[in-house]
Amino acid sequence: MQRITITLDDELMQDLDRLIAARGGQNRSEAIRDLVRAGLQQATREENAGQPCVGVLSYVYDHAARDLSRRLTNTFHDHHDLTIASMHVHLDAENCLEVGILKGSMEEVQHFADHVTAERSVRHGSVQLIPVQSTPHE
Repeated sequence: MQRITITLDDELMQDLDRLIAARGGQNRSEAIRDLVRAGLQQATREENAGQPCVGVLSYVYDHAARDLSRRLTNTFHDHHDLTIASMHVHLDAENCLEVGILKGSMEEVQHFADHVTAERSVRHGSVQLIPVQSTPHE
């Protein structure tokens, strides 16, 4: 392991300490390592936007929201070339969870996920992009 020294302004340090407290007692070094890893993953996605990936898109939405179910279904149909599989779960009387497995370029999958999670009444959403190496068929 390498030891480094960094300087953070007071406001940023308070934000970091709040994050540590919210996550249940990590120390500052571990929190900064986690943030660096997340930043490196983001940079890798940006650098490899055209590279193939598999994405796991998960989101929770209000199933009673006007036309939302239809709009989401149409969005998936409009991008059928990206969708491998999906699963729908009724969480309670108001909320549904959708999980979609997507395949395409990192840029296409991220754009699609951003479009879905930006819909009104989609309450929570995230996408995990997993780079894949294409291997020639023998």
